[in-house]
Amino acid sequence: MIAAEALSEGRTLLLGLIAGSTIVLGLPLGRLRSPSPALRQFLNAVAIGILGFLLWDVISHAWEPIDAALADIHGGRGGMASMLGYSLLFFGGLGVGLISLMYYERWLASRRNPTPVVRSAGAAAAAPARTGLATWSAGKQTSLLIAVGIGLHNFGEGLAIGGSAASGEIGLATVLVIGFALHNATEGFGIVAPLAAEGERASWGFLLLMGLIGGGPTFVGTMVGHQFTSVAMSVVFLTLAAGSILYVVIQLIGVALKMSHRELLYWGVFFGLVLGFVTDMIVTAGGA
Repeated sequence: MIAAEALSEGRTLLLGLIAGSTIVLGLPLGRLRSPSPALRQFLNAVAIGILGFLLWDVISHAWEPIDAALADIHGGRGGMASMLGYSLLFFGGLGVGLISLMYYERWLASRRNPTPVVRSAGAAAAAPARTGLATWSAGKQTSLLIAVGIGLHNFGEGLAIGGSAASGEIGLATVLVIGFALHNATEGFGIVAPLAAEGERASWGFLLLMGLIGGGPTFVGTMVGHQFTSVAMSVVFLTLAAGSILYVVIQLIGVALKMSHRELLYWGVFFGLVLGFVTDMIVTAGGA
């Protein structure tokens, strides 16, 4: 009995590892050498489309418990306390995910451009040396924010994989892994798109770090979901992801509007949305 349970948990964790690791498939695009302005605009726009789909995906899943509670209220079965509790988590997570990144970006900006410190009268102003993330380019910082948002989203996906495997729904878990693996492959592209948009060629070490931040939570979520499931936890992580993804989408749109080849913005966003929804169709067609 013990060996069988251990094997079941090991297989579940392997499924989570597979689903999360495919994010590295899209990361090599961050090694492009001097992409043309048109390609930079298109890649940035595709990332907007992919992240736009992910925003819809996480918001719709996070809203489900609230929708179910509202249905209970409408049907006279109670549900007011659940609706209020989940709503508080929903709007709280969304607000923290979105607003906290705005203040975080302001803090980084102050680190990049610190207030000059005058040593003595008539002496030249001296600024403290930049350290840590403040030394990163704007493209790298945006990639990090995307990776964090995707990581929060993928933690929720891991919870679904672990929970379905723990309940004996092996077929459902397998379908989820296939679908999430496809999703993660496109998400890796979304992470590095800001680098291509700025014409910056990232190191392999940086790309692997972003892959770990974005894809690693799938494995962690699978491990947690195999032990226990919590609707409240799912709502919190999904809305935190939604807020951070929304923040990045706004940033990428700002970058896109400053670039030429405006028509490629709309084609790229459309293509990114298609990629996201097609992979979701594959998951749905499998019965998930």
